Amino acid sequence: MAKIIIFGTGDIAQIANYYFDIDTEHEVVAFTVDKNYITTDEFEGKPVVDFEQLSERYPPSDYQIFIATSYAKLNKVREEKYNEVKKKGYHLVSYISSKCSYLSQYECGDNCFILEDNTIQPFVKLGNNITLWSGNHIGHHSIIHDHNFISSHVVISGHCEVHSNCFIGVNATLHNNVVISKETILAAGAIISKKTIEKGVYLPPQTTLFKKKSDELNF
Repeated sequence: MAKIIIFGTGDIAQIANYYFDIDTEHEVVAFTVDKNYITTDEFEGKPVVDFEQLSERYPPSDYQIFIATSYAKLNKVREEKYNEVKKKGYHLVSYISSKCSYLSQYECGDNCFILEDNTIQPFVKLGNNITLWSGNHIGHHSIIHDHNFISSHVVISGHCEVHSNCFIGVNATLHNNVVISKETILAAGAIISKKTIEKGVYLPPQTTLFKKKSDELNF
């Protein structure tokens, strides 16, 4: 059991606090953000502390941190804070849902957020500071590097590799042996069958509006 400080006071921080509370033995004791972003002294019934002063009140010898921020700027905001927390000497804790099927023999890195109904197959390697929202399939022998955000119901087939600072949207599909290059964005529903280019943005065909109304169809 660890006493945890959550960095952030947004939706993801609220969700992380809930999961740590109901699904781990860890205790969230406070939240922290940079001074300029403090708008209240309390969040979810717990104190909000200036990050610059955090170690004075909650020393790294006694507390761990979880960074609960989004994929903003291709996860670079979260990466920057990850590095700052490390420099302060804190250990970063990961959350793996008890309802996740974690079948790999390799442990994930730190500050990972792995929600319910993920299937992580044998020989998968997960780096640091990765978010796997709910319901993804991570195929055997695949590697996901640091600072990535994979949203819901993504299929990553076997022997794939996702390099750092990528965003993969809901229902995206990666074929076997695909490499996702650094800072790639895959929009919702994208289907990828070959290596992406670095900083590439991949969009699937858009759904079109049919010319007839629903009450004009024999449906």
